[in-house]
Amino acid sequence: MDAETLVRPVIEAAGLELVDVSFQGGSGRRVLRLVIDRDGGVDLDTIAEIAEQVSRRLDLEGFSPGPYELEVSSPGIERSLRRPSEFRRHLGRTVKVKAIRPLDGRTSFVGELSEADDDGIVLDVAGARVRARYDDVASARTVADWDAELKGSTR
Repeated sequence: MDAETLVRPVIEAAGLELVDVSFQGGSGRRVLRLVIDRDGGVDLDTIAEIAEQVSRRLDLEGFSPGPYELEVSSPGIERSLRRPSEFRRHLGRTVKVKAIRPLDGRTSFVGELSEADDDGIVLDVAGARVRARYDDVASARTVADWDAELKGSTR
């Protein structure tokens, strides 16, 4: 059984979303990386608790690809967006989108994410609306307002 199949039920039972799973490294250091999230984000206590539960599950199921390290994290403040649900969760936020091919003569956009449906997204960029199908998006990520973030962390 693959790692994602083993860890997804543990993460979802805790009311979290499994954003990404990757197993990287060669003969040296191998790392199983899990990225988890939920509305409102995840704190360090949640990450530590889930890491312990996932580790137990992998051990019980006999997951043994050789020596590896388990790394559990949140997507962070500036996070990648891939699935329609992730885009919908960040409506109203500023995002940076790189397109595979030019849209309205450009391949890079920064604007407010105003719509996200099953087919694509709409960005408000400097007063213009730009529609991109998910198939046309090479990468997308939220853009943090660092002034607001820093003010929020000093309270």
